[in-house]
Amino acid sequence: MTTTTAVTAPPPGRAAPRVRAGAGLWRAIRGNRKALTGTAILFVFTVVAAFPGLFTTVDHPDEAAFTPRLDPSTAHLLGTTALGQDIYSQLVHGTRESLVIAVVAGALATVLSVIIGVSAAYLGGIADDLLSLLTNVVLVIPAFPLVIILAKYSGKGSLTVILTVLVLTGWSYGANQLRAQALSLRNRDFLESARVRGERRSYIIVREVLPTMTSLIVANFLGAALYAVLSAAGLQFLGLGDPNSQSWGTMLYWAQNQQALQTGTALWSIAPGLCVALLGVAFALVNYAFDEIGNPALRPVKRRRRD
Repeated sequence: MTTTTAVTAPPPGRAAPRVRAGAGLWRAIRGNRKALTGTAILFVFTVVAAFPGLFTTVDHPDEAAFTPRLDPSTAHLLGTTALGQDIYSQLVHGTRESLVIAVVAGALATVLSVIIGVSAAYLGGIADDLLSLLTNVVLVIPAFPLVIILAKYSGKGSLTVILTVLVLTGWSYGANQLRAQALSLRNRDFLESARVRGERRSYIIVREVLPTMTSLIVANFLGAALYAVLSAAGLQFLGLGDPNSQSWGTMLYWAQNQQALQTGTALWSIAPGLCVALLGVAFALVNYAFDEIGNPALRPVKRRRRD
């Protein structure tokens, strides 16, 4: 005797429930403690970068308006620098540039990775050979020494130069991953159907290939943003950025120049260093959510309660 399972349809006149856009993403983040922690850290940094006036009353933290080398107190939460500047205010105002570098450099590097990696895989032939050769050449060159050389000879003191250098050196790894993923999709049935319909190559890449690679693209953006955070801080610490800019890397540069660790102002170095590390950790933790979306094997298994 066979039993059949009836499929219940929605009542007449009542539409099927719609799934809200981003519901899967929020569910993945909410169900992953590491991703939730990373999202919370990023949210805090974003609010601080957007509204620094909510966290400090000092509008120009680079001005030496206080007595040099004051210890932490209610008036100066992290003390003052050897030049008489409030460390906490510098930290707050430096959040914006550091976050902008991470997001802009990460986004532009990801766009370049998508264009080169996906185009190489889908076009094939000579185009694939040339683009793969370019990717492999950039990939095997040590990244940070190349960043230092490009920043040094491009002229320091410009945020645009730092962003350009980070984008040119941060796209190759993502392009290699996206090419490999696109190669596995090139002969799938849904792409063959699009070709039979006579769709253009640009339409197939944008409307058919890229939506299936969303989680990998976002993961590459987070990796590129993490690379940008650490590399930009390193460049500014070495003096290859604008020494008058307000960022965590510039704080590290001046703290090293003024020998903060030896003169009793250790928080001048420790505070921006911790912020750089926290921002990098946040991008890494959020990546867990997108790994979970792209790979069902990583999703947590919910145990059913026994009656």
